[in-house]
Amino acid sequence: MIKGIIKKGLYFDSVTLMIISKDLNKIKGISDSSVVMGTKENKAILKMADLYINIFDNSDDTDMLISINSESEKSYQNALNFIEEKLNSVRNSSDDTNDFKPKSFESALKLMPDANLSLISVAGKYAVREVEKALNSNLHVMLFSDNVSIQNELLLKTKASEKGLLLMGPDCGTAIINGIPLAFANMVNKGNIGIVAASGTGLQEVSSIISNLGEGISQAIGTGGRDVKKEIGGIMFIEALKALENDEQTKLITLISKPPHPDVLKKIAVEIKRIKKPIVAVFIGADEETVANSGAVPAHNLEQAAYISVALAKKEDYETAIAKLKSRKDKLLSIAEKYSKNKTGKYIRGLFSGGTLCDEAQLLLKGSLGYTYSNTPLNPDYQLKNIWKSQKHTIIDLGEDEFTSGRPHPMIDFSIRNKRIIDEANDSETAVILLDVVLGFGSNIAPDEELSPVIREAKLLSPNLSIICSVTGTDKDPQNRSKVITNLKNAGAIVMNTNVEAVELAENIINL
Repeated sequence: MIKGIIKKGLYFDSVTLMIISKDLNKIKGISDSSVVMGTKENKAILKMADLYINIFDNSDDTDMLISINSESEKSYQNALNFIEEKLNSVRNSSDDTNDFKPKSFESALKLMPDANLSLISVAGKYAVREVEKALNSNLHVMLFSDNVSIQNELLLKTKASEKGLLLMGPDCGTAIINGIPLAFANMVNKGNIGIVAASGTGLQEVSSIISNLGEGISQAIGTGGRDVKKEIGGIMFIEALKALENDEQTKLITLISKPPHPDVLKKIAVEIKRIKKPIVAVFIGADEETVANSGAVPAHNLEQAAYISVALAKKEDYETAIAKLKSRKDKLLSIAEKYSKNKTGKYIRGLFSGGTLCDEAQLLLKGSLGYTYSNTPLNPDYQLKNIWKSQKHTIIDLGEDEFTSGRPHPMIDFSIRNKRIIDEANDSETAVILLDVVLGFGSNIAPDEELSPVIREAKLLSPNLSIICSVTGTDKDPQNRSKVITNLKNAGAIVMNTNVEAVELAENIINL
């Protein structure tokens, strides 16, 4: 039975609702549920997830929508009681101090007159007004909110640029400012490498690899993925470049993005030529010749960008670092031989929570396996007919709206991916399941505990199945990378150091 209610005029931020939704699905008798604000986008997602009910027609952005698929009236009422308890807990929560808690931007600014950064996470409908307040008060902004129109993004970024301020976002989920991780970010070493990224998981992967290699990050500035599109023109990407140029802690700069629009790439190249600090650039799938001609060192992938950056930070020859990565070919072939000789399937099934890591996997596999099927394919001819059913080699971004469907992001809630792992294990054509596990603040606090039982079940269903993971993060993250790796290995997974290494191993297993 699918039932639900509307809580009129009751607003909670998306992170709080994500956490409640995740815990709600653990209640006995609840097969699916969603707790979201009543935006147009969220209603569409509920319809896709078969959780929309007619009473939601009368709701708007300021209303909370609760939809529950339960096996009985009793379990439905238990779920409603659970939600009410959680919401009351959030309302009544307090810290250990008696500090005054401001209820408006203006009162917060009076309390912290020296603040120079505002992190904004409200419904997209209201985000523009809050960003304008912050910019008018000469504050830099990290805008976590999505559902901001591209027209408003352009207006706000133009205004920020004119005032000499950074506007990270909208939909900017990751940044590290003066050593402080913001939103979905990792606890990395402090150092002299600055990052500009139009990709959240790309930023996490590169900054974590750099830290695990012993170097560190000065600043990591996210821009939001749309910044490098033609409509925005790379406004904040270029402003962030300038900020790192003037930052005394930053001695070299690493740039990360999916392919910018060609006109935007040319603008960025002009700035690169002007800046005297060494620059490494990985624009996944973009024209490397344009990057090289600008004076930046082009990297083929995220891992290589991190290794080159570390070599330059140490004032070493980066070609040696690239050669080191290439030299592991024999090692990977040896590992692949062990797992390929008994394989019964013939296809890779990649289940990714990070969009950039998903794109990177598709690009890496394209050389020997050709285009892969996906919900976000490199070639539109390879669009999955049914996103819930893999075709041949399939690499999926589970962070896309059609999968989240009013649920928490897959970095938080593993339920959909766990179900898909079992589905793929039951498919006799599956030879390799490829997973990314992204750690850090905001991500699932115990990914190993959630994945390990599923990996064991999958291996029981298909003993010759290879389950390959990469773990993005550091030992200083709340989850502790080393602990997560050990537990995943004990469950039967093959754990590689980076996404690139994991993809290369998967490729070798298939090709042998």
